[in-house]
Amino acid sequence: MNDFSFSSPTKIIFGRGAELRVGEETAVFSKRILLHSGGGSAERSGLMDRVRSSLRAAGVEWVELAGVKPNPRVDLVREGVALCRKEGLDFILAVGGGSVIDSAKAIALGVRYGGDVWDFYEYRAKAESALGVAVVLTIPAAGSESSTSTVISNGELALKRGFSSELLRPRFACMNPELTFTLPAYQTACGAADIMAHVMERYFTNVRNVGFTDRLCEATLKTVIDSLPRVLADPEDYDARSQIMWAGSVAHNDLLGTGREGCWGSHGIEHELSALYDVAHGAGLAAVFPAWMKYVWSHDIPRFARFATEVWGVEADWEHPERAALEGIRRLEAFFAASGLPVTLAELGIPRDRIPEMAEKAVAKGGGTVGNFVKLSSSDVERILELASS
Repeated sequence: MNDFSFSSPTKIIFGRGAELRVGEETAVFSKRILLHSGGGSAERSGLMDRVRSSLRAAGVEWVELAGVKPNPRVDLVREGVALCRKEGLDFILAVGGGSVIDSAKAIALGVRYGGDVWDFYEYRAKAESALGVAVVLTIPAAGSESSTSTVISNGELALKRGFSSELLRPRFACMNPELTFTLPAYQTACGAADIMAHVMERYFTNVRNVGFTDRLCEATLKTVIDSLPRVLADPEDYDARSQIMWAGSVAHNDLLGTGREGCWGSHGIEHELSALYDVAHGAGLAAVFPAWMKYVWSHDIPRFARFATEVWGVEADWEHPERAALEGIRRLEAFFAASGLPVTLAELGIPRDRIPEMAEKAVAKGGGTVGNFVKLSSSDVERILELASS
C-alpha cells in the first residue's frame, strides 16, 4: 500500500428536496454568482425555477449562462470566463450533470488566469487560484460533484482533455435522487458505466496489499450492478436511484484510490472517441473497457480472477484462474449489453479507419504511452480499439 494524503471536503446535502437548500448554502460563499446549466431538461422540469427561488430567498444575485452540451466545449467556457469578469461574479453554481460541472470548473479556473483557459488542459499552466464551485446534481455519472477533475473538449483541435486540482473540488453538492427519475434509460445506463469505470480504473493496480480498498471497490461495483437493472425496470425506484447516485460520488472522490496507483488507460483511450465522434462518455467506456481487459488480463491473472469471483460471483478455479478471469470480462461485457449499451465501435458508428489517429492522440498527452496498469503504446491502443470493433 502506498503512502497517501486524502481530503474530500465537499459538503453533501443528500435526499428529497435537497435542491431547496441551495440558496442558504450558496449564501455562505457569495451573494453574486454565475448560474451555469445545460438549460433544457432542468428548465422544463421546473428545477431551475426552484433553484432561482431558493437563491432569491437567500439574497443571492445571479447571472445565467446556459447551453452546456455533453462533452462540454471550451468555447462556452471562454464565454463564461468573460461573463464572470464583466459582471464581477466570484462563485459558480452548476445545475446539471458532469458536463455542466466540468464546464463550471473550467470557468472557475479561467477567471483569475491571464492566458487562455485551454492552457490548463495542455498542461501549459498551473492552477494557483480558482473561483468556488457548487453543484445541484441531476445526473449520477461523472462524480464531478465531489472530485478534483474537469474534462473539456476543443472542437477546433478535435481534442478532449482533462485537468485536476484540489482547488476544483465543489464546496457543496445538493443531491436529490428524485431529480434523476426522468432520465432516459440510455442516459441512466451510460452514467452507471461511467461510475463503474471510475472504480475499475482504480481497482486494476500494480500496488500490492490494498485489501481494504479492494473491498470498497468491489462493494461499489456490486451496488451499481444490483441497482441498475432495478432503475431500468422502474425509473422511480428511489432507493435504487439513491444507491447509484451516492456510489457515483464515492467512485470519484478519491477515497477508493487511497494507497493505490490508478490506471486511467481506458479513459485516455475513450476520450479520443468522444473528441472525434461526440459519443456519450459512458457509452464509449462500455465499448473500450472490456476490450482493454481482453488485451491486458494476462498481466495480472490473480487480480482479474478476483474481479470475477468477488464482483461477478464467478466460481473460483484455483487450478485454472485464467478461466475465472476471462469469465469476469465476459460478464462485464454482457452486463453492459443487457443494459442497452454499445459494446463495439461499430455500434457507436465509429469506423476502423480512424483507429490509428485515435491511438496516436491517446498516447500523445502521456509522452508516448497511456495507462499505468500496463503502459500502452500507440500500437497497443490500436489493438485494443480493434478488439473493441468486433
